Order: sequence, then structure tokens, then C-alpha cells
Amino acid sequence: MPELRKDPILGRWIIIAKERSRRPTDFVIREQIVKGGFCPLCPGNENTTPEEVLAYGRNPSHPPNSPGWEIRVVPNKYPALVIEGDLNKEGVGIYDKMNGIGAHEVIVESPNHEDTFINLSPDRLLYVFWAFRDRLVDLGRDPRFKYVMVFKNSGKDAGASLEHSHSQLVALPILPRMIVSELDGSLSYYKYKERCIFCDIIRQELREEIRVVCENDHFVTIMPFAPRSPFEMWILPKKHSSSYITTDDVSFIALAKIFSETMKRLDACIPDVPYNFVLHGAPMHSEPLDYFHWHFEIRPKLTTTAGFEWGSGFYINPMPPEDAAVYMREAFEK
Repeated sequence: MPELRKDPILGRWIIIAKERSRRPTDFVIREQIVKGGFCPLCPGNENTTPEEVLAYGRNPSHPPNSPGWEIRVVPNKYPALVIEGDLNKEGVGIYDKMNGIGAHEVIVESPNHEDTFINLSPDRLLYVFWAFRDRLVDLGRDPRFKYVMVFKNSGKDAGASLEHSHSQLVALPILPRMIVSELDGSLSYYKYKERCIFCDIIRQELREEIRVVCENDHFVTIMPFAPRSPFEMWILPKKHSSSYITTDDVSFIALAKIFSETMKRLDACIPDVPYNFVLHGAPMHSEPLDYFHWHFEIRPKLTTTAGFEWGSGFYINPMPPEDAAVYMREAFEK
């Protein structure tokens, strides 16, 4: 079983997933994405994955785990955390650890192997965002889980190991350190100004228009003022909301449209760029938060985290976000 171990100095938790890699040769760098050949995520190969936990589009007369689906969610075959068992928190001398209890799932975004997330239509993206919501709601019923991280790795350099377009989620029994930092920083600002810092950011960016990539009635895509890497972007709802799962259907349609436009602008500017995105929202079981604002963060993989970044926590970004925003707007128009 995986373990969660706490760093006693920094307070961060590390997942020790020993089932994933056991020999030194497992760490040799190889081409990770195999193009062509057998794909476990394609229709007709449903028996090669764990049994699905959600599917959209299949004829109701057809059995689960059969072809005919439009979106399919399955447990990860090689999970970082496992859902069965108890946390069993314990001390080992000065150290703290617990069992690696959680959930790790794969959201298969299309039955078509050739589809990419950037080329998915807004209608299909709508299915994807609904799937995120439905899995967050379901996993939120488990009192062991405090947070569910939804994310996507696209391209080998961004950590993807399968060519077929998919996203993932990991349910955690603790709050990720990055989320704790966002919550603490947002709460500190709220105590000082009695306003949500994300709402203030949105108002200023829309007023200045120098880091705005695109917008619609419900959402805006911006380049953050202090990005960690070139072309980092955030997609935020204009109306304050701390929880993704409370998003209404009209807003989901608008989210699918702005996400599609944002990714197409990125592809027009930097074709076939590897990237990651993550969904940041309020913790599970929390009341609505006046000081926090759910959002997506998108980070193209264009720079390497090396010794200085690792040792200092500083990021070196060679592209000012103001310039990146201009490139994004102009590249799409051309």
C-alpha cells in the first residue's frame, strides 16, 4: 500500500508509491508515449481497464464497460493512492505517516484516439467539465477525503504516458500545500480589505486589459502578474464562487467555450506545446468561502525547473506576461 509521509521541517506531505517502481532501472529515461499500437483507453478495450465509475453517452440498453460511450471515467490502473483501507495515522519517532488512502481516476475525454484536448469541440468539453463536477460530488461524500485535485498532463514533457487524450484526478486525505498557501494568502487579504483578492484581480485585469487573453460574459482568461513560466494562464469565473461544483449549466457552457478558445489561441501561438492544467477550488466539505475563488491554471511546459528553482523556490521566467498576452491575442487573429 502507498504511504503518505510528512516532512517534519516544511510540513509538506510526500506520497511514497512503491508499487509504481521497484528497481533502479525503472528510473531510466525512455520515450514514454507510445504512438500507435494497442491503446487501453480506446472503445473495444474496456476490459483492459478497471471497471468504470462514470460514463456519458452510451445507450441505456447497453451494459457498463462496453463501447458506445462519449466520456468514460475509470480508476487508474497504477494509482498513486488506493481507496480501500483506513488512514492509520502513526508516529515513527519524530516522523508522521499514514496509509496512502485516496482515489486516482482517469477521465477519458473522447472515444476517438486521434482527438486532442485543444481540438475538442465546446460541446465535448462540456461533457469533460460535467465529468469533473460529478466525480467531485461523488468523492466528496467520502469523509476521508479533504481535497480532490483535477489535472491534465498533455505531452511527454508534461508527464503524459498515454497518447489518448485524458485528464486525471486524485482524491487526498489532506490538503495540498499549494492549496493551503492559496487559502492562507487569500484569507489574509480578505481580513485586511474585506474583499476577495481574486475578484480584485479580475476587476483590475479587465480594466487595464494588458494581461487579458480573452473573455466572455461568465469567464476571463488572464496571464497572471507573476507567472512561474512563459504563457502561464488562469481561467476564472467573473462571478465570485469558491466551489467548482456549484457552477450552473449556463456557466458550464461558457466555461467550455472560453477553455476551447484559450487552448486554440495557445496552439496558434505555440503549436503542439506540452502543457499541464489544474483545477483549484475550495476543500471538500467546506462552506462557501467569501475569500477564495475557484479557477483553472494552465502552464505550458516551456522552461526547465533546475537547481536554482529547486533550491530557492524562485522561478525564472524569460517572457513578461504582458508580452505573452499580446502574442496570444495576435497569433489567434492571424
